Amino acid sequence: MEKVIAALWGVENEALLATLPAALQDAGASKVRINIRDAAVDAGAGLIQTWQDPQQQAVVQYWLPSANAIFRGNADAAIAAQCERFHAWLVAESTIIPNRDYPPIAGDRTWGWSQASFINFRDDLSHADAVAVWHSHHTRVAIDTQANFEYVQNLVVRPLTEGAPEYHAFVEECFPMEALSDPFAFFDAVGDPAKFEANLNVMMDSCGRFIQFGKIDIIPTSQYDFAQNA
Repeated sequence: MEKVIAALWGVENEALLATLPAALQDAGASKVRINIRDAAVDAGAGLIQTWQDPQQQAVVQYWLPSANAIFRGNADAAIAAQCERFHAWLVAESTIIPNRDYPPIAGDRTWGWSQASFINFRDDLSHADAVAVWHSHHTRVAIDTQANFEYVQNLVVRPLTEGAPEYHAFVEECFPMEALSDPFAFFDAVGDPAKFEANLNVMMDSCGRFIQFGKIDIIPTSQYDFAQNA
């Protein structure tokens, strides 16, 4: 099985949620998840970081027995029918924190919100060195300094669509709704300014060790998980 992540532009959220999961499953996909930018996450506008202009409006994640082009055509067509354009990448998924606290209900909005992050590694690091920092150092920092109840890392293996923006990784983290607008809630430090300052500084230092700021897209989203329909 191989995992595909697609970024979509020019979508209509209700139609996307209503029709794409079944269409992808008919195309042989499983474990379908859709992340959309909607009014529920408007309070997180201050968290957005933009590289692409315009920025992607939705993210679709799914698995296929093979993501090779000759086997992916029907899935690509299903996605293309729901947007003005899209790009896709083959990724290797690593689930750091599974969502056991607020398990998704198929087709319903997952509790809280999801931060969808398309990132690039620093230009002055080799790919291997950047991955080593991410996996061996930053992963622990992200667990310890944030109020995330789901944390999934996806290392980009290769682009699947011509002209896809260059990304090295896609990260999804789920947080309580309060963390959309309250940095203290985001950094698991409500009522504790010293802990907030420490967690913020450690996180920013860690990100700076391997992320190329200015070439990232960070988007607050609502998560809809259709994996249970697979």
